[in-house]
Amino acid sequence: MISRITGDRPPSPARDASAPIDKPPLPVRQPRKRGTSAAAGPGDQQTPAQGFDYFAASNRNGGADTRSAETSGPWALQGTGPHAVPAPSRPQARDPRGMRLPETQEEGAPAGQWDPWSRTAQDGNGGARSAFDAGTAAPERPARERPMRDRPMRDLPAEDPSLSPWAPVPAQSATGTGPLPQEFSHQRPRPAAAAGWDGQETEQDSAPAAAPQGKRPREPFLDNVKFVLIVLVATGHSLVPTLAADSSRAAYLFVYVFHMPLFVIISGYLSRNFWNSSTKTTKLIDNFLIPYVVVEIGYAGLRTAFGHKFSISITDPAWLNWYLLALLLWRLSTPVWQRVRFPLFIAVIIYVVAGMTDLSGDFSIDRFFGLLPFFVLGLVIKPGLFEFLARTWVRVLSVLVIAGAAAVAVYLVKNYSIKLGPIYYSHSYEDLHLVWWKGMALRMALLGAALTMSAAVLSLIPRSETWFSDLGTRTLYCYLLHGIPVMIAKEMGWLSAPWLFGPLGVAAIASACFALAIVLCMPITRTFFKWLLEPRVSWLYRRSEQSA
Repeated sequence: MISRITGDRPPSPARDASAPIDKPPLPVRQPRKRGTSAAAGPGDQQTPAQGFDYFAASNRNGGADTRSAETSGPWALQGTGPHAVPAPSRPQARDPRGMRLPETQEEGAPAGQWDPWSRTAQDGNGGARSAFDAGTAAPERPARERPMRDRPMRDLPAEDPSLSPWAPVPAQSATGTGPLPQEFSHQRPRPAAAAGWDGQETEQDSAPAAAPQGKRPREPFLDNVKFVLIVLVATGHSLVPTLAADSSRAAYLFVYVFHMPLFVIISGYLSRNFWNSSTKTTKLIDNFLIPYVVVEIGYAGLRTAFGHKFSISITDPAWLNWYLLALLLWRLSTPVWQRVRFPLFIAVIIYVVAGMTDLSGDFSIDRFFGLLPFFVLGLVIKPGLFEFLARTWVRVLSVLVIAGAAAVAVYLVKNYSIKLGPIYYSHSYEDLHLVWWKGMALRMALLGAALTMSAAVLSLIPRSETWFSDLGTRTLYCYLLHGIPVMIAKEMGWLSAPWLFGPLGVAAIASACFALAIVLCMPITRTFFKWLLEPRVSWLYRRSEQSA
């Protein structure tokens, strides 16, 4: 034993040199004399002193087995100790050269004692085997089976039939709780096999392809909001010929306070990730510049058809075309608002101060600054705000807000001479004949009223899929095309009928605009006008480096 303190081994005890060394003898091959083993009987044959003769004839002819009952027979014990088990009968194993393998034991060794030179010790049978001599061969004994084969196997987990038998096993982490990340795994990913490579179609191959992870599904709530707003846009434009009536003026004031601010908020919300993809940047030309030019030319030709002078201006948008240029400028400024701190506060300051300057309508600069806070608000709001507005108590409060706003609009129209200039969000304080501090107060009041009514409308619009959700995906066509029938109705005097100057006329105009919005948002309308409003201009763009 090694000392734990010094690390030295203890000295070996002295041994007497004259004492014999106690070690087992080595097996010795004995020479065989021709004819002697065959002629001699079993009793005349002598047992070799050491080892056994592999060439003795008695090994082939068989002999008596002198082993005990515990180590021989069909119930020979396997192993040692209390765990020994009986082994079934089997033919005795033979040497490759055709001889039965004998079992030796040193003479004088007690039964059951371990012998390092005995096959019993090597095989683990435990019992001592009796020696045999050259003339006595052991009968055929059953071969020993491994103890593990007699033990029941543990229940293995059932295999998943959907997994391929050639699928690589994922590398396990150090804790064994899950697979390692790909960068730490030594296994190389196998290339995907072609469909039907093994003659069978897997469930994954037969299933439809999943949607790309980067593309999110459309939210029906936003489509519902856009359809409701586009109906209000067409209604507001159609009410202009009847604004002399108090009912039409009150409805016009009620709609214009919030419908375009809410439209701009939704546009800002949908522009949050606009610059994350080069594909979306091409929409600045496809969805804004090209439709702007087409609509400008179309409305100029329509005015000329009704006897007006032909005029076209690229810088000064005609009628409803202002929104396309303003939205183009808002989206171009999106990276700036996403970069600065307190973007909404800065946008409100710009919104209030811009009223002190007489801004021209070129490139919709006046509307760009007049509705800027609503676009920035759409950039910064989170989806959780829409979930908050869907609560029951918020919806009840929203109904009261909408009813109160309608009552206030009627009251102001009947008792005061309300100017409609401020609700366009484009006039300066000087144009409104207001001093700067009254103009700022009026703009802040309009901002609060627009946000309050917008929140109320968002709260009351359904969140789930509705019959008009699909129509809300094509509101661009309704916005660009609804001006044609409205302008024709104005020029023909259809919207100036006497019976339209009253509450019944407001209801009739709103119903007609609702039906018009449905028609212009249908898929067939897009099919007819897509070549004109959304032409394919891929030849206009340079090829990307990856595709080149």
